[in-house]
Amino acid sequence: MVMTSDGSVAFRREPLIPSAVLGTLMFVFSEMMMFSGLISAVTIARASAPVWPPVADVPLPVAVTAFNTAVLLSSGLLLFFGARAYRTDRPTASRLLLMSMLTGAFFVCFQGYEWIQLLRQGLTLRSSLNGGFFYLIVGAHALHAVAGLSVLSVVYVHVRQARLRADFLAATQVFWYFVVALWPFLYVRVYL
Repeated sequence: MVMTSDGSVAFRREPLIPSAVLGTLMFVFSEMMMFSGLISAVTIARASAPVWPPVADVPLPVAVTAFNTAVLLSSGLLLFFGARAYRTDRPTASRLLLMSMLTGAFFVCFQGYEWIQLLRQGLTLRSSLNGGFFYLIVGAHALHAVAGLSVLSVVYVHVRQARLRADFLAATQVFWYFVVALWPFLYVRVYL
């Protein structure tokens, strides 16, 4: 309830979804469309090729990337538990958020190391259709992961300074969960 300037009472309704969360959801849905297009393109290319991946291509590191996938999934779980702890136990929330950031950063760094190894072995954007799709799709995801880590670092600083807004945390969770949940689909489509 709010008192207006003429002395009457007006009711102000709180939005069902905070603006930050709604904006993030709209962005995530648009990004889902982009990744759906990329997954469709690689699926069509694979179905059209007589052999996939091309025989001369460098094999992708399926096993070590499966481990790295587990690391990223754990980052999402750590964020979930950190956000829940934020309501009641800020020091624990701070530790869990830091662990979420560190495991997410490990994922990104490990992906970078993987890229360096594959480039040294000759898999490039232009070496084959497989290489082009690999770097395009995995690279687009890596950019999203770096952006998510940047926002997670802001959340972490705000938690440490006791000035985190609930809507900012919720919007960050939406984006990071998108990054985390998207990766297993990309892993299966690109690596297997």
